[in-house]
Amino acid sequence: MSNAHVVVEADGGSRGNPGPAGYGAVVFDADHVTVLAERRESVGVATNNVAEYRGLIAGLEAAAELGARTVAVRMDSKLVVEQMSGRWKVKHAAMIPLADRARRLVAGFDRVSFEWIPRKENSYADRLANEAMDDAPLVDEVRTARAAGPAGVVNPPAAQPSTGPAWTGAVGRPTRLLLLRHGQTELSVQRRYSGRGNPPLTAHGRDQAAHAAKMLAAKGDIAAIVCSPLGRARETAEAAGAALNLPVHVLDGLIETDFGDWEGLTFLEAAQQDPELHARWLTDTSVIPPGGESFDAVRERIEDVRRDLVALYPGANVLVVSHVTPIKTLLQLALGVGPSLLFRLHLDLASLSVAEFYPDGGSSVRLVNDTSYLA
Repeated sequence: MSNAHVVVEADGGSRGNPGPAGYGAVVFDADHVTVLAERRESVGVATNNVAEYRGLIAGLEAAAELGARTVAVRMDSKLVVEQMSGRWKVKHAAMIPLADRARRLVAGFDRVSFEWIPRKENSYADRLANEAMDDAPLVDEVRTARAAGPAGVVNPPAAQPSTGPAWTGAVGRPTRLLLLRHGQTELSVQRRYSGRGNPPLTAHGRDQAAHAAKMLAAKGDIAAIVCSPLGRARETAEAAGAALNLPVHVLDGLIETDFGDWEGLTFLEAAQQDPELHARWLTDTSVIPPGGESFDAVRERIEDVRRDLVALYPGANVLVVSHVTPIKTLLQLALGVGPSLLFRLHLDLASLSVAEFYPDGGSSVRLVNDTSYLA
């Protein structure tokens, strides 16, 4: 098939987003009639976006195996088409490895074009993706858990034992997030708002990071390390990475709240500068500090991070190194409680909390603000 032109159509889906997911891909000859190859596979628990990218990758791999030199990709995923065409940025850091893998495959052809098509024109790949999801053993398990309702207690099959409290009905192995707050900085010593500013760890902060790293290395069984892009979090994460012999992946969504004009101020100074606004900010998560970011906005990006981590690391332990507000928000999501938690929960520097998120949508909190390893 030297110099052959082919058409790749791909799709992916998730029943729950995240939930049991699968992809489908088909390679047509240039006539768009003759089917040259099909690919379909269940990918466990993942988001729609992950499944769609996996479908694209499978289609490109099949085209390469056939010796194609030019490829016309047709998908009903606007996100994937626009990102691969370079018109949209890959905003979620968790998607970057998938987009990079697809781009490397694209580079192996003479030419690849991307076209968005309506879902009804992508029926072949859609059918394959649904067949892949139907084949997934996890589908029936998740359906059973949901059918039982909040009060139902489900006995999970031996292949997917529940590791959560039996009375919750949570099914499957959770993605366990080990939530580590960064170590001490000068601003934290002075109890000042420290958001997008980038103070380094103090000597004591580096010592805290080393103690946390030693504890985590002793625990082991950590699949990945992700962290905020800010220096204090990266320093803390890199200490853990060295101890665990794991790379550190930066996720922009884990950055601390933007406190705007209150950055570097103490509580009292901010209250004196904007008394009415500051008072409302302490009780209303939609209130935005001058030039800053609301807690509602933080929650929105943290929800995206949680979905991506659960999709990319199903059933695994992931170390998440971040800041007070993102960690509190993840705990809030796991507990399913209101925003009052943000104002009432205290988290020490370099403390560890643990939240679990299950493939059926369940969640639990196993640990909050542990600092025993710092003593």
